[in-house]
Amino acid sequence: MTLGAMILAAGRGERLRPLSDVLPKPLHEVGGKPLIVWQIEALARAGLCDIVVNAAHLADQLLARLGDGAALGVRLAWSVEPEPLEAAGGIATALPLLPPGPALIVSGDVWTRFDYAGLLPRAAAMARDATTPRAHLVMVPNPPYHPAGDFALLPGSRDTPGMLAQDGAPRLTFGNIGLYDTALFRELPRGVKLKITPLYNDWIGRGQASGERFDGPWANVGTPDDLARLDASLRQRPQTLPGSRP
Repeated sequence: MTLGAMILAAGRGERLRPLSDVLPKPLHEVGGKPLIVWQIEALARAGLCDIVVNAAHLADQLLARLGDGAALGVRLAWSVEPEPLEAAGGIATALPLLPPGPALIVSGDVWTRFDYAGLLPRAAAMARDATTPRAHLVMVPNPPYHPAGDFALLPGSRDTPGMLAQDGAPRLTFGNIGLYDTALFRELPRGVKLKITPLYNDWIGRGQASGERFDGPWANVGTPDDLARLDASLRQRPQTLPGSRP
């Protein structure tokens, strides 16, 4: 099985303005490196070195900074959008660059110590049972700005992940880290702006979406204050990352 990997980096970062007016959100630095570089390095530690990145807002800066990824020990393929196509539209448009089967798709503006290698067994299970396309989402405790969460995570077992539901407890927030069978996007139009939340709702209703909870360090950088707090935290406390030496 070849597991695809993609970083979503096309958004305008409206809440980060005015900083994102002159520099794309994923290139803003925390702890001495751009947000997207943290993600690229995390994927590479999990053995995922062929990575698709979509770009739209200030895309030329992203391409100039990251290029083909050789400087980071990876191979980057770019899906450049004339305007941001939202998450589902961006994934559908980039689909020809991804191998068939499961793909790990993450946001370029998230910082986390989640170990992506931990999702490899789940991806392998998805690949073995490809009769029904599925999604598997990493859920996190609700941050202060999103107290109601997104979905409920039902109890699972040692070998079977918990399913996601619209109702129930505990309700958690989607951590912008997900495994998806790319067949879920196969019939979507390319080059069209499409939000992904309606797809989540449909998959959950059909019993095609599972999840797992992560209680470790995770931050979704939305505002200049978020960026400053995360940067200060990382500079004060050197991070020991999964798969790296202390």
